[in-house]
Amino acid sequence: MADAASLATEAGAVVERDRLAAVVAVHQRGVRVGATAGGLADRRWAIANTVDTRFQLASGTKGVTALVVLSLVADGVLALDQPVRTLLGDDLAAIDDRVTVEHLLSHRSGIGDYLDEEQLGDVSDYIMTVPVHRLESVEAYREVLDGFAQVSEPGERFAYNNSGFVVLALIAERAAGASFAELVDRRVCEPAGLTATRFERNDALPGGVAVGYLDETGLRTNALHLPLLGAGDGGLTSSVDDVDRLWRAVVRGAVVPAELVASMTTPRSTTPSGDRYGLGLWFAPTSGVLALEGMDAGISFRSLHDPDRDLTATVVSNTSRGAWPVARVLDDALWH
Repeated sequence: MADAASLATEAGAVVERDRLAAVVAVHQRGVRVGATAGGLADRRWAIANTVDTRFQLASGTKGVTALVVLSLVADGVLALDQPVRTLLGDDLAAIDDRVTVEHLLSHRSGIGDYLDEEQLGDVSDYIMTVPVHRLESVEAYREVLDGFAQVSEPGERFAYNNSGFVVLALIAERAAGASFAELVDRRVCEPAGLTATRFERNDALPGGVAVGYLDETGLRTNALHLPLLGAGDGGLTSSVDDVDRLWRAVVRGAVVPAELVASMTTPRSTTPSGDRYGLGLWFAPTSGVLALEGMDAGISFRSLHDPDRDLTATVVSNTSRGAWPVARVLDDALWH
């Protein structure tokens, strides 16, 4: 098994060799052992990516959503076996009344998905079914979530589902009486010591946040391909250092209590490839290595954390596929 410094060097060489718009970093025991940044964060003004650049994480957000929900479970505001209908009321009537919080967290709800990735095609070509400017709050997502028939019985099988995590954000807001962005900040970022992680509007990205691009060389951005403001299934921005802080805070029980960390990191399903899934987190086929991953138009992200070695390896790119050549190196070292 490669040591942390060698892994950082090998992964960084791929960024440089392939001229990727990406950042890769390896941390061990909270120390950044090595990192490489490549490409441009903003092509209009030739602003380079740096190790401190913030990137959108796409579905990497789902792990944070799970932590928000589990923190509400810890406080008795929600329960894993609670039917989500108790908070949805008459909204989203196509969702089976038996669907619980745990079904959604484990991708075993069987609800219809507004963004079915098996039917997606090229992620850079996908267009939202409503004008993206309407999606500026979690409640506004009801417009795109509604009307999708139940696909399978609750609990019957694993099927990766974006709608489920938006529904989780929706019920978290209703249960806690605060916006989802506020809940992420108070219940995850503050206890984990995160300083670069938050939701940003796509029409008002601040300095230091990489612009997402649809291809490797052009100027077309992902502004018309993503909701104006992210929700439970995606849209969070962060840095490689914050991702490491998040992993370490979760594992030591700083975000949710140890018994809920244990529940979160207990596999509920195994995919045909052998990858396993718990509550908001992926697991390696035969070890305790954990993963968060995301891909969307202009975004690709993968982070692995080995709790036994207190080692995190993260790659994130502001193109749709830029992270994957590096992710293969990280996976060979830690996942397989």
